[in-house]
Amino acid sequence: MKDSFDDPPPVPPGERASLPDGLRFAFGTLTVLPARITRWDRPAARTGMACAPVVGLAVGLLAAVPGVLLLLLGGGPLLAAAVTVAVPAALTRGLHLDGLADTADGLGSAKPADAALRIMKQSDIGPFGVIALLIVLLVQTAALADVYADSWVRGALAGVAAAVAARLAMTLASREGVPAARPEGLGAAVAGVVPSRTALAVTGLVTAAAALAALPLGGLPTALQYAVSVLAALAAAELLLRRCVRRFGGVTGDVFGAVCEVAATTALVLLALG
Repeated sequence: MKDSFDDPPPVPPGERASLPDGLRFAFGTLTVLPARITRWDRPAARTGMACAPVVGLAVGLLAAVPGVLLLLLGGGPLLAAAVTVAVPAALTRGLHLDGLADTADGLGSAKPADAALRIMKQSDIGPFGVIALLIVLLVQTAALADVYADSWVRGALAGVAAAVAARLAMTLASREGVPAARPEGLGAAVAGVVPSRTALAVTGLVTAAAALAALPLGGLPTALQYAVSVLAALAAAELLLRRCVRRFGGVTGDVFGAVCEVAATTALVLLALG
């Protein structure tokens, strides 16, 4: 997520937004998939960020398809993993990775919060950002390659689970009580919009769904591994989120992107260990 976004046509504010409005908001802000945003207000943001794991499901499935096809056509696990990691970057115009790099530069600078936020808003990437990008992309590809080496089914499911967990981390980062670091931008539009009970309910639903999806692959141990991977991804994302709130005074669109990538990386590493 980036802090700059073309405002859609204004709509009258309302207390609630419909599920279609929320899904359009989620897909329109978190991907480049065709989804015309019909509402740009807090209720739409609330529903949209609660639906963020649905976006992760779509992105994960679209990423898994070329990886599986490459394996079936004789490609190796590393090639399949690299393509599976590249597809989400393409589907988001690299905004989450850019957010990771900007957040790393902001955290790495020894500047006060205002100065760090200015660094994050600059178009260039500093050394901390480059290092963060290299490490995250290498770890994601290596972990996914290990899972693909086991079987294409496990590799595909791991990629989907990581994508869903990454967007679930965004849902939690949008919960009540998490302030925005700036008064403008996409980060401010979604900060604090999701009720805590909704965030917890979505977390439970996604964790259970991940466990059920993995159950046929290896019974209860595999199901437990996927559930733990989702929860560990959220824990890692939460640590980063709290650090950013303390450092910057709140969240920005860049922080949401960083939280997403850290969650995905954590989930893939734990799934590879199995």
